[in-house]
Amino acid sequence: MRKEFYYLFVLIFYLSISANQSFSQEKPGFFELKGKLISDQNQKLDEVILHLLNTNDKKLVKIEYVTASGQFTFDKIPNGNYILVTQSMAYTKYESASIELNKNTDLGTITLSAVSNNLKEVSISAIKPFIQQQYDKTVINVSSSIAAVGSTALEVLEKAPGITIDQNDNIAMRGRQGVLIMIDGKLVPMSGQDLANMLKGMSANQIEKIDLITNPSSKYDASGNSGIIDIKLKKGKNDGLNGNITMSYGQGIYPKLSPSININHKVKNLNIFASYNYSFREDMVNLKIFRNFYNASDQVTGGNDFDNFFKFTSNSHNGRIGADYNLGKNTIIGFAANGLFTSGGVKSASNTKDFNANHELNGSFSTNGNTDPVRNNGSINFNFKQVLDTMGRELTADFDYARYINNDNQNYHTEYFDVNGVQNKDAYTLFGDLKGKLNIKSFKVDYTHPVKSIGANLEAGIKASWVEADNNVAFFDRSNGGNIPDLGKSNRFLYDEQINAAYINASRKWNKLHLQLGLRLENTIAKGTQVTNNDSFDKNYTQLFPSGYLGYQFNKENDLGITVSRRIDRPSYRQLNPFKIFLNPLTYAAGNPFLTPELTTSAELTYTFLQKFTTKLGYSRTTDNILNVLSPDTEPGTIIQTFRNLAKFDYYNLSFSFPVTIGKWLNSSNTALMYYGEYKGNLVNTNLNASRLAFNFNSSNSIVIDNNTSLEVLGSYQSKSVNGFLEIGKYWSVGVGAQRQLWNKKASVKLNVSDIFYTTKVEGITKLTGYGEHFFQKRDSRVATISFNYRFGGQGNGPKRKTGGAEEEKRRAN
Repeated sequence: MRKEFYYLFVLIFYLSISANQSFSQEKPGFFELKGKLISDQNQKLDEVILHLLNTNDKKLVKIEYVTASGQFTFDKIPNGNYILVTQSMAYTKYESASIELNKNTDLGTITLSAVSNNLKEVSISAIKPFIQQQYDKTVINVSSSIAAVGSTALEVLEKAPGITIDQNDNIAMRGRQGVLIMIDGKLVPMSGQDLANMLKGMSANQIEKIDLITNPSSKYDASGNSGIIDIKLKKGKNDGLNGNITMSYGQGIYPKLSPSININHKVKNLNIFASYNYSFREDMVNLKIFRNFYNASDQVTGGNDFDNFFKFTSNSHNGRIGADYNLGKNTIIGFAANGLFTSGGVKSASNTKDFNANHELNGSFSTNGNTDPVRNNGSINFNFKQVLDTMGRELTADFDYARYINNDNQNYHTEYFDVNGVQNKDAYTLFGDLKGKLNIKSFKVDYTHPVKSIGANLEAGIKASWVEADNNVAFFDRSNGGNIPDLGKSNRFLYDEQINAAYINASRKWNKLHLQLGLRLENTIAKGTQVTNNDSFDKNYTQLFPSGYLGYQFNKENDLGITVSRRIDRPSYRQLNPFKIFLNPLTYAAGNPFLTPELTTSAELTYTFLQKFTTKLGYSRTTDNILNVLSPDTEPGTIIQTFRNLAKFDYYNLSFSFPVTIGKWLNSSNTALMYYGEYKGNLVNTNLNASRLAFNFNSSNSIVIDNNTSLEVLGSYQSKSVNGFLEIGKYWSVGVGAQRQLWNKKASVKLNVSDIFYTTKVEGITKLTGYGEHFFQKRDSRVATISFNYRFGGQGNGPKRKTGGAEEEKRRAN
């Protein structure tokens, strides 16, 4: 296994050296195009960006910057016909006539006209859609959304097309769980409730956009078999000191408060950014469960009715600080530090009735709980970027360290009653001290090498990550006033994991054809130890993950592309942790140390018409699919919730995205998704062969009233769906928002109401051998929020960084 890993490293090194040697010499037919820009008002010219386009199809060939004196040079351009176009906030657009380049050419001087000051008085209103569809991803423009104001990151995701969140806050993309969450391209090593709590503590005010990537290339980690959700945080781009302050207050059944500030200071070669968000939220969940047990003849032997009410209080402090510094024209170093500190409380009240086979009352019990969760999460990133030459070769490196700490104190008190409501059994008091910490270190290097002679681009990289987890859970029986350790529920679980990875990616564009091929190798070394009974496991496996994209542009109106990939979803350390978590006297949750990773092979065909109507058809097969399963435990009448591997899961999907624009006043983004999931295997003595055709629709509508006033209407519908043994009922929601800009658009007031008809209520049914349940859940989802935002600072007129917003376009154009 390790030999494969070694050989791939050698291959990447060899290809990089060979490419350098093979393509370093200039080939015949490549020429230089240069010239000089001058201004009619003798202003600085170094903020001007030049675009070189093909004359025939207006496609971008290369981007270059201009020196302070106005000089510019396009080097090693193949012979052909080109158009030169300028881009600048200070000068009017210049577009040249067609330039025939068959020798080194000097265009001489080109005079640019400064933008008239009167233009500052012109009000230009443009709406960036909340949802934008691209061939390889869906973009959620959070910062431009009215309805996102005052929301958490988790609530924003609920509004996204194809995203569903179940009663346990598990996130699914297009009906599939196993989604990989990233923040600014960095993996979040959490799942389930831990991930949900982190996203609940993150305000939408901090988020610029969210990318939903269904079929990632080999450059991404191979984890996440149903796709990647990459949350991009805000980061200032303007010169000088600037930023914004936001204050939002929401009221549903309970209040929500979220003030925040974002600051950016950019001067010469230094850019400093910082943000802070405080969030106070009170939420609720009402969960009713009707549970039945069955004998071998599938006859009811008894059951329980649970009426559970949870009230959540959360105080979150989320801070971020970082800086980028240009060491020279082609070198940037930077760092970013993030901290999320959350405390609060969870109060629960559970009333349970116990029934016999004839549904006659046997008795009841009530459990009152109080949990005080504390989460201290911090991370720091150091990064480096070196542009090696003007041909587009560049080297980047990142080092990350993160530490996640959680401390929970749980108190549960249960009282038992007979059919007449008289206490008939000693009360049971349970105290839990749950401690956990997670340390993560990772290092990666990425190299980009354009091969101009054949119009190709090579990418290669390596990555190594180390994870150390320590979870110590201690429960004590305090029923008789003592503090007796409950060894059946207590345990300590240690988990260490190392992942070594390497990838290579190659892409090339012809006139109408675009091809990308990639291969990623990952070696996983993991060890888990259950301290209490000294059980342990060791895993060491190496696997290859190919990926590819083939696209063809028939004409300006029609594009067709297909993506294929193989991915892995490793069980989290919590899913592997075997100790039990107390939910109520009859229900426990536990991990499964025997879980194996699930592997998914997928393909997706994408057709785009007129660059805006997108149709996607996809298929995937997952083996050893990880499911969250409720099933009878060893003690009669008790249920355990744990993760298990299912043999096979086949998934089919068809989606259609269509924007609607009416004049300048309406911009509507709509996505219709139809998917079919088929689960096959045998779990907990039950032969599972479940499938269902499901439908999801999402609509985002922005309406311009005037230059300072706009509205937003969001709507979504989810039909009945199935997830293993669980069948989930349909639900829908509508949200509306309004925005008024003030003080020459320096400030804005936003008002929005989410789930105005209070219809986001979840219903589900689970049925397997010996057990079945039916549940109903509702949350504090109808919330009216008012927000005030003030933006300070200006555009600035300082010198532009040579590695700025156009660097990605430059890389793609080479």
